Amino acid sequence: MTPIPGTERSIETVNLSIAFGKGAQYRQVVDDVSITLAHGDCYGLIGESGCGKSTILRALAGLNHDYQGHILFNNREQQPLRDKAFYRQVQMVFQDPYASLHPRKMVWNSLREPLKLHRMDRHEARISDVLNAVGLSDAFRYRYPHQLSGGQRQRVAIARALILEPSVLLLDEPTSALDVSVQAEILNLLSVMRKQRQLTYLMVTHDLAVVTHLCQRVGIMHHGKLLEELSADTLRRGAANESYTRQFLAASEA
Repeated sequence: MTPIPGTERSIETVNLSIAFGKGAQYRQVVDDVSITLAHGDCYGLIGESGCGKSTILRALAGLNHDYQGHILFNNREQQPLRDKAFYRQVQMVFQDPYASLHPRKMVWNSLREPLKLHRMDRHEARISDVLNAVGLSDAFRYRYPHQLSGGQRQRVAIARALILEPSVLLLDEPTSALDVSVQAEILNLLSVMRKQRQLTYLMVTHDLAVVTHLCQRVGIMHHGKLLEELSADTLRRGAANESYTRQFLAASEA
C-alpha cells in the first residue's frame, strides 16, 4: 500500500486476518479487521476471552509474523519482520509484569538493555529520568522483580517501554493482574504519560471501567470480527447498535 497523503494516522490495520492451524485444527482468530488510530488517540479493544483482540496486538507489535492484510505505521506499510526503527517507536506493555521482566536481572539491567540495543546515549540519566517519571525513586534500579510489588513491577514495565521514547504504546490488559486500588494508580499514570509525551495508545481489555476511563474510542470484538466502534461516552450510556454488544455490556455490569 502507498502512503495516504494529508492524514495524521499513527498506526492502523487494513483487512487484517489471522488464522492458526491446518486442516481440522484450522481456526480463524482475526477476521478482516480494520482499525485506524490518529496521533494521540487512545483506542480500546474489548470483548470476551478468545475473541482475537490480543492476537491483533501481537501482530501490530511484530510478535506474530503470519497474517493477511496490512499493518501501517505513520502511513507506511510495515513488513511482517520489522526493523529497529519500528521497535523504537512502537512498544508493548504486557499483562503480567512479573512474566515480562527477567527474574535474575535488576531493574537497572532491564532498562539499560533496550538502550544498548538501540545505541542510545546517556544511559544513567535516561534510567533515572524514566524511573522518576513512573513514580519510582532512583533506588529502585538496584532491585530484582521479586523485591517489587505488582504495581511497582508494572511501573518498571511501563518505564522499559517508555525509555526508548516511542510514539505508540500497545497495552495488553495492563492492569488485570493488579489489585483494584493499584489498577487506578496505573491507569492514572498511563493517562498522565500519554498527555505529557503525546503518545498513541491501543489497549486490549475486557474491563469496561478501564476502557472508559482511559480510551476515547472503543472497538467491540466477537469471534474475530470488529462488530462496531463506539465513543467512550456512548459506551457508558450503553447505547450500542449490535445485540452482542448490549449483551456484553449487560453481563459486565451484572
